[in-house]
Amino acid sequence: MNKKIVIVGSGVAGISAALKLVDNNYSGDLITIIDKGNNPYIRKPEEVMTGFAGAGGFSDGKLTYHTAIGGQLSKYCGEDKAYELMDQAIDMWRRFHPDTSKIMCSDPQAEPEFIKPHFGLRLFPVWHIGTDYLHEIGKRWYDYLVEKGVNFKWQTEVVDICFKDSIVSTSSESIYYDKLIFGVGKSGIDLSKKLLEKHNIQLEQKPAQIGVRFEAPQKYFQKLIDISYDFKLYRKDDKVSLRSFCTNNNAAYVAVEETYGDISYNGHAKKDEKYRNDMTNFGILMEIRGIENPFEWMREVVKKCQGSQFGLYYSPTRKPSMTSEGQIVSSHAVNTLEVFKEAFGDYSKYVLDFIDDMNKIFNFGDDWGMYIPEVKYLTGEPIVDYSNLELKQYSDVHFVGDALSARGITVAGAQGIYVAEDLLK
Repeated sequence: MNKKIVIVGSGVAGISAALKLVDNNYSGDLITIIDKGNNPYIRKPEEVMTGFAGAGGFSDGKLTYHTAIGGQLSKYCGEDKAYELMDQAIDMWRRFHPDTSKIMCSDPQAEPEFIKPHFGLRLFPVWHIGTDYLHEIGKRWYDYLVEKGVNFKWQTEVVDICFKDSIVSTSSESIYYDKLIFGVGKSGIDLSKKLLEKHNIQLEQKPAQIGVRFEAPQKYFQKLIDISYDFKLYRKDDKVSLRSFCTNNNAAYVAVEETYGDISYNGHAKKDEKYRNDMTNFGILMEIRGIENPFEWMREVVKKCQGSQFGLYYSPTRKPSMTSEGQIVSSHAVNTLEVFKEAFGDYSKYVLDFIDDMNKIFNFGDDWGMYIPEVKYLTGEPIVDYSNLELKQYSDVHFVGDALSARGITVAGAQGIYVAEDLLK
């Protein structure tokens, strides 16, 4: 195929698509990647949301390996093909890794008895790439794509896309495409929502996903970490299911995110021993079904949690932690839970019950804290052709990654590869 391909967003989904294309002799001169962030050589640690490799590829070195985690990949292509695509996605990390001997796979098999009275534990393989290697891998990806002739447009914000005329509009130019791969992350969710509404794209509504980032000294969770390093506790009620996710250990740090100008929180870990702080942090995320206009509802909750410009921090005894850069995590410390309860309403009880029941198992007492809120903004998922992830109304537009509700690095990469395979036919 000799067509011009434009990729919006240089996250893992878009980069994986480009790698697959040039690996199979597709001319890099025909590929343009647009991102409002920076290339991996000048991207700064505080640039969490934009830039080469996206948020996950820049800060999280864990690749989950299961079709029930990170997005419904098998929904589009079936179980066998989903695992084939995930294998390819993981191999792209392995190929460019500076020291493959450091890559490990954890694969817990047995759910421990001591958690069963209160929680289930999701068990699945996880490839540990190592957070400290991500930036070097990103540079190697980037150099390879540039060598192959791929065009990058950095610090370039897409302001509009006309699907009918196949034109991407930035603040300075209009770019024509034959095929568009739309792979924006959370920082591009407002653009995604705008385009879906403008073009009347059919959507599948997604549940609200919101919660907090919890932290405590690692010693309390060690007996579970020894079984499942990236543990995921979960429980399910009629309308609300809860899970811990994105567990960080040893050198675990809370990170500030900004979306729509509002602050929320996430976490990451450093592999180097010099960063060790013996803390564990993880999200406690609720998936809430049945809320009308869940996207708008979540935004209102987040706004209510903004105290003195930043999000909230609550702990019975602790103070906000330090970032990996040696600064106190930006937050507004509160000594009561009233603002949290007011913002989350009746749903605050689910989070607090989750913490209370963890305390019964892990006995951390008052030695814990939580950053409020952590949110996974999900706009409605566009209805796509399952065979190639193209929009039903526009066959030259493919949605991937966060834009298609991927919630994991492996799934995002697999979706990008899936689209690239179709373009190579």
